[in-house]
Amino acid sequence: MTPTVRAGLVWAFVGVLLFSFSVPMTKVAVGGFSPFFTAMGRAVVAGVLALVLLTIRRVPLPPREHLTPIVFTMIGAVFGWPILLALALERTTSAHVAVIAAFMPLTTALFAVLRTHERVSGQFWLAAVTGSLALVVFALSRGGARGADLTADLLVVGAVLMSSWCYVEGASVTKAMPGWQVISWVVVLALPVTVPASAVVWVRTSGSYAPTPIEWACLLGLGLSSMYLGFFAWYRGLALAGIAYGGQVQQLQALLTLLWSALLLGETVTLGTVLAAVAVIACVVWAQRARGSAVVVAPEE
Repeated sequence: MTPTVRAGLVWAFVGVLLFSFSVPMTKVAVGGFSPFFTAMGRAVVAGVLALVLLTIRRVPLPPREHLTPIVFTMIGAVFGWPILLALALERTTSAHVAVIAAFMPLTTALFAVLRTHERVSGQFWLAAVTGSLALVVFALSRGGARGADLTADLLVVGAVLMSSWCYVEGASVTKAMPGWQVISWVVVLALPVTVPASAVVWVRTSGSYAPTPIEWACLLGLGLSSMYLGFFAWYRGLALAGIAYGGQVQQLQALLTLLWSALLLGETVTLGTVLAAVAVIACVVWAQRARGSAVVVAPEE
């Protein structure tokens, strides 16, 4: 493994660490806000921060050829994943969401292969599937399947697909501009939609909700970490390690999500958590070693 790939994996892990707060914080936030305000509000927080940063750094508008993947990233990251996730968490637990979201690294790799023609070995796919199955078995064994709801499951599946798609679309642009600029333009270009949408939803639903300071803090945290700063590290990691391979670090996200769920929502973390962590980390290492026999093809311009 080259130093560049190793550095990419470290950056990818930092991004996954920040993303891992998304599910439990959303679960807390939807207790005080409507799912749509939760999704739009976090994007507004990120968009305002990004606008300030882009203005200070005097970053020019992205070239026209990059606008399409940036818009696709916006559809998935700003609207698809947050809205579908918030709707699902109104109906089920964060542990149950973690069961289905465990497949995200595999879907990210699939989209990477389809979108960027990044070739991966059979060992890579075997490691990815094994890691995903280990996560599912772990989550099911600790009660993640209780409270199953077909509608919630379909919402999470949709959220996972949208998130994986936006990861790959956004990462494809990082070959031409820094990842922080990509996510900054994503949330800034969404402001003409997210600001008025947030205002309308707030006016129509504020009478039905009474958010607490903790719920406000979770909403702000979502906008700051998983909606914005997490992408700084994530896109840098994918650019250095490769989309399909760097994306496998996300195998750890479900375990981290369950850890934060235990701290924020009072769930019990057992010895099974440690054993599952060892199994998943082994699969991640396996997937990275499989890179040695793979050929990576640069995306077509």
